[in-house]
Amino acid sequence: MAHQGFFQRQASARRNTGVLVLLFLAAVAIITLCVCLVGYLVTRSETTGLAFADWLISRHGLLTSLAVVSLIGIGSLIRWVDLAGGGDRVAKMVGARAIDPDTRDSDERKLRNIVEEMAIASGVSVPDLYVMDHETGINAFVAGYTPGEAVMVVTHGALTQLSRDELQGVVGHEFSHVLNGDMRLNVRLIAILAGILMLGQIGSFLLQTSFLRRSHLSAHRSGDRRGTAIFGIVGLALVVIGYVGVFFGRLIQSAVSRQREMLADASSVQFTRNPEGIGGALFKIGLKGGYLDTTSHASDMNHMCFGESTRMKFTALLASHPPVKERIEAIQPGMFARLRSRLRDTESAETLQSAGSPSPASAIPEAAAGFGGGNTSNTSPLNTQRPQKISGTVGTVNRRSEDYAVSLLNSLPSTFRNLLYTRAGAIQLCYALLVHQLPPQTRQQRLALIDAGSILGPNRELLEKLLPGLESLGPGVRFPALELAMPALRKLDPDERSLLMANTETLIRADNRLSLFELAMHTFLRRHLAGDSARVVPVRYRSYRPVMTQLQVLFSLMARAGAEDERNRQALFAEAMAGFVSNGKQSELLTEVSVTRLRQALLTLNSLSPLLKPGIIDACGHCVLADGKVNASEYELIRLVADQLDCPMPPLSA
Repeated sequence: MAHQGFFQRQASARRNTGVLVLLFLAAVAIITLCVCLVGYLVTRSETTGLAFADWLISRHGLLTSLAVVSLIGIGSLIRWVDLAGGGDRVAKMVGARAIDPDTRDSDERKLRNIVEEMAIASGVSVPDLYVMDHETGINAFVAGYTPGEAVMVVTHGALTQLSRDELQGVVGHEFSHVLNGDMRLNVRLIAILAGILMLGQIGSFLLQTSFLRRSHLSAHRSGDRRGTAIFGIVGLALVVIGYVGVFFGRLIQSAVSRQREMLADASSVQFTRNPEGIGGALFKIGLKGGYLDTTSHASDMNHMCFGESTRMKFTALLASHPPVKERIEAIQPGMFARLRSRLRDTESAETLQSAGSPSPASAIPEAAAGFGGGNTSNTSPLNTQRPQKISGTVGTVNRRSEDYAVSLLNSLPSTFRNLLYTRAGAIQLCYALLVHQLPPQTRQQRLALIDAGSILGPNRELLEKLLPGLESLGPGVRFPALELAMPALRKLDPDERSLLMANTETLIRADNRLSLFELAMHTFLRRHLAGDSARVVPVRYRSYRPVMTQLQVLFSLMARAGAEDERNRQALFAEAMAGFVSNGKQSELLTEVSVTRLRQALLTLNSLSPLLKPGIIDACGHCVLADGKVNASEYELIRLVADQLDCPMPPLSA
């Protein structure tokens, strides 16, 4: 049932977009009626008075309604287009600073390590990290349209005031929003609220303008003063109506957000196996607050944040989050009382620590603490038992994947790992991944094919630091290393991205053959470095019938990867297609699958309804697990398919 949970939540998130639109239309209708009532009262006279219902369908009423609806629509459309850049645009909107992947700040490195552990354990690409430097409150949010292009924003207060376990609880909460499809809904809600709140902003402008004009016209004609007064009255009325819009906006935020916050809290405990972590973070928010005081968008962001980001009246009705005490008690009954009674002891312990006593947590290395206490057993993602349904791992985090993530990060040599956080090192990693298995002489010949004079040319010094690490760590580290390098690669400008793709294609084509890893790496880079990588893929197909050709392409590749001889490949292909073919119609195993054809097939299959994707993941899993084991190339291939279908898949040891 695990896979149904993830895929059903994805489908629910898409349906909730429709609910959001209905709520928006209801708010627009009520606001329009309010504005029309003001217009009716202002324009009505004793000699030409009409009943309000008759005025509504008159020319004045229809023009007023059209103007209101247009203003709200334009306001939402402007913000919608503004946020088309995805999570990066949202982060910049609130004044957040991008954290350099190669940061030397200890608090920022702690956050990066936690996020990397969670990303590898869950199969989500490592998100870009931002910090709101001037926010002392404790808060965080994720933004973006797809899991592969998410960004995570934390306040300075969260970085400096939370322990590692507490920060890990917050990160687990935010990763739940990534996995549950909440991000896209939350970003769209910002745009919808912008339209609803626009009339109030126009009213404030008119009111201020009327006061200015009144002061300038004090000595002029009374007619001008009368017109200015009407101007001010209309502005005041629009301000009042704007508060009606604020009320409905907050009501929509509350309806969309409250239940999802409780689900994210529970998921954080599941991910980290440490209820005290997120419970402690929530308790500190209750004590110190999480309000965003340095951005004018605090109220717009309220539904996205870990805790309430703005002060408001009617909190019980309009709050986007349940009360802190209720959230803590839902995590574990009695925890709130324990945390409160422990507060005095904690303050005493901090006093002792500042006097020189060591903290118990200080004995755990920053990068080694791991999840729920840091079990660092050496678990390989390729040494797997065959699960009943491989799609059951999608969108989940469990003990094995967590332990594997911590073990992997600890196994990386510090020089090797630090290079992945720099743009130059990330670029050279792409080249090293394609040549590290070649003999030294052949390796030099291949690298010589890339223009050494370009800014993205091979760097011998950096390659000599990366190649030994790849050789000693084995093929299982290739994809995780590439994902760790993605934040640095996303810092490349469009021209540099295009040149990097061209250079990797040159290395891939050099021997006139395409390995499974080369196929997986090329497709992965193109997906995440393309200009439209943050674009939302809409649902176009609600049955398998229109995509049979694409399934034939995908399963032909998977069958060839999963079996050595042609007879077994044919059998595997037939078994994979059996769940999708109707009326006994048979498809043929393709003799070869090109990169372009695979990319187009996966792009089309990603347009399927989320509830149809588990069957595809399971059929691919059937092919690669047919012999009871998964080699590195097979793992990379199925991991790639899951990534292209927006299905985060943890290491197969899960």
